[in-house]
Amino acid sequence: MRRTQMRRLWSLSLLTALLCLLAGLAGPGASADPGPFGGDSGQVITVFAPSPSATSATLTAWDRSADGSWRVVAGPMAADVGSDGIGQASEAASRTPAGTFPLTVAFGRLTNPGTAMPYFRTDSQDWWDENPLSPTYNTHVRGPVSPGGNSENLYESGSVYDYAVNIGYNLARVPGAGSGIFLHVSAGTPTAGCVSVPENSMQQILRWLDPAGRPVIDIGVGTAPTP
Repeated sequence: MRRTQMRRLWSLSLLTALLCLLAGLAGPGASADPGPFGGDSGQVITVFAPSPSATSATLTAWDRSADGSWRVVAGPMAADVGSDGIGQASEAASRTPAGTFPLTVAFGRLTNPGTAMPYFRTDSQDWWDENPLSPTYNTHVRGPVSPGGNSENLYESGSVYDYAVNIGYNLARVPGAGSGIFLHVSAGTPTAGCVSVPENSMQQILRWLDPAGRPVIDIGVGTAPTP
């Protein structure tokens, strides 16, 4: 093979590797390039912090009208994020994942506040499996004992889980990439990687969320996108 051809192939390989690396920075399950605001979603929550190390952010909920225009339905409001800021999440860091993720299922210690989302009320046998060695890693499981690791009891963890909705991060359940990332009630302190807001705001958001709207949450650093 001629040297010029080899140079071209080497350059192409380098470019491909770079593009793959950039696509992976958003983390498992994230949309690295969400395209137009909201994509095909009709409900978007933006959570943006001023810097990667910030532990507080601004949350705004947007709803798409029938004519395609967007309106704010909640916020802007203060939200707590991970004590290690926003970026690449993992089991080794209390960091809120950056990227665009679906909102999948809601739950709480209290009765359904009126959400159309799938909702389950927790008791002492409800866990979120956060054990990377478990076959049910990063899923809701029920049982009398913990699945191991840092698994959370969704009832005994207290009032922060009076109301919550799962952020669909690491849906591929890559071991160690991070688990149990929720939007939930605030304790007034930075989180272990979740996003939290006051209880009345959490109720408002849940009542608005509807699976028919294909809700997503867009988490990042800097200026939040707008329609």
